[in-house]
Amino acid sequence: MSEKYNEVSILLVEDDDIDAKAVERGFKKLKLANPIVRTKNGLEALELLRDTSIVQRPYLILLDLNMPIMGGIEFLQNIRKDENLKNTIIFVLTTSSADEDLVAAYNENIAGYIVKSDVKGGFDRVIQLLDCYWRVVMLPK
Repeated sequence: MSEKYNEVSILLVEDDDIDAKAVERGFKKLKLANPIVRTKNGLEALELLRDTSIVQRPYLILLDLNMPIMGGIEFLQNIRKDENLKNTIIFVLTTSSADEDLVAAYNENIAGYIVKSDVKGGFDRVIQLLDCYWRVVMLPK
């Protein structure tokens, strides 16, 4: 694998420990060495992103919607208003299949919306999708 792909960091914004471990296991299973940083709510994620020494570009965000303190939709609204963060690539990975969540997320220019229950056999397919994505798409630095 080219070094370019290992440079893409993952910010996992997920309050559920089991789902977070499943994502991390998926990366290990597929032998992807991308750095993964986890926060448990949108407010922590915003604070972390604003401290550019912790998660450096290029990065992708995997975002849960249903979290305490600041949920995913509120996080999306805040990040899109921030001049330094508004072009962030974000994939929603959530339990919610509600139309209003789907529409609200896409209205905030997400790259994709994935419902956890639709991902059969673990998060391997999601991680393969991300691996293909950053191999083909140029990400902002």
